[in-house]
Amino acid sequence: MSLHDDAVLVLKAYEGQDELRQLYLDHLATHRDGLWKACADGHITASAMVIDPSRERVLLTLHKKIRRWLQMGGHCEPVDETLARAALREGTEESGIAGLALLPGGPVRLDRHSTPCAWHLDVQYAALAPEGAVEAISEESLDLRWFPYAEVADVADESVVRLLEATRARL
Repeated sequence: MSLHDDAVLVLKAYEGQDELRQLYLDHLATHRDGLWKACADGHITASAMVIDPSRERVLLTLHKKIRRWLQMGGHCEPVDETLARAALREGTEESGIAGLALLPGGPVRLDRHSTPCAWHLDVQYAALAPEGAVEAISEESLDLRWFPYAEVADVADESVVRLLEATRARL
């Protein structure tokens, strides 16, 4: 199965955000390259909110290009066999944490936003940090920091806050 086919199946199975979900499906139906950065009309991306529920905190990255505190995530790569693996790869690469595990149940949210390269149609997962996880900053970040749940709204935008709320509801 191709990544494109996986993305369609994941989105068809996703419950909620019906209008946005349909926009993603329509995008994939009209753009065979709709998962790749080269698609100028926008592209599907995958992200993972790294969370440590035992300590009630999330790991956010100060994105180098966008200069905002965000969850880990980004463009799909040819090595990604599924959207879930793309989200897990991005989470691992950008957090430096080995042993992340995606929360079961598929994506937590969808979020469409404009970026310097194009529209991102982000499929957002949540990843549990293992006990004793130690983060390491990547070259895509200016900073990497754990934030208590209560402080996320003070540093991040509404999309990150909504993702945290949806993630906590899933726990």
